[in-house]
Amino acid sequence: MSSEEAPKGAILQRDKQTYAIVPRVPCGLLTKEKLRNLATVVDKYDIPIVKLTSGHRIALVGMKADAINDIYADLGMDPGKATELCLHYVQACPGTEVCKFGIQDSLGFGIRLEALLAGRDMPAKLKVGVSGCPFSCAEGLVRDIGIMGKKKGWTVSFGGNSGQRARIGDILAEEISHEEVITLINRCLDYYAEHGKKKERTARFIERIGIETFREAVLSRPLSEG
Repeated sequence: MSSEEAPKGAILQRDKQTYAIVPRVPCGLLTKEKLRNLATVVDKYDIPIVKLTSGHRIALVGMKADAINDIYADLGMDPGKATELCLHYVQACPGTEVCKFGIQDSLGFGIRLEALLAGRDMPAKLKVGVSGCPFSCAEGLVRDIGIMGKKKGWTVSFGGNSGQRARIGDILAEEISHEEVITLINRCLDYYAEHGKKKERTARFIERIGIETFREAVLSRPLSEG
């Protein structure tokens, strides 16, 4: 396989000869089997760099293009999205699973959201942060969609970004239920998909159309109506 035929999602590195991949790791959770497979693959293919990313993923860096499909087969993991216009990851803190500060089950909800959003086409890449308490360890306010747990329910923000033009997301709703969060997210992404420009991140989209226009579109009827 030539460098021009590298698998979709593999990222060409600075040397113009090797690639990086980010296997899919929903909400950063790894089983013992996947950890063993990772260690075996790194040794077998002599992968020079293994890096934890800001999105709770693992980047394998420095492989030739013709090894990547075999690496994925040995890992037993699906390719993560690194360049496509879709969900890249859901970042979630431990929440009530183990953290003494957890108020809501952010980890369980994050996994549910990743399954819901995976494979859905977007105008641009999408990142989600789900935190189980107001400490907001999953950094939702600087993610395209932010979800933060409080005693009476979830707070949802939209349009955050941590990149070169950082932006704090706008709060759309507070103290809403799991199902209302899903309804709101679906409405947000439907509107964004219809009106967003190609490769226009949610932060730039909200700046262009205005948050009040967006709020009116997604909150014009009660979330309980679905």
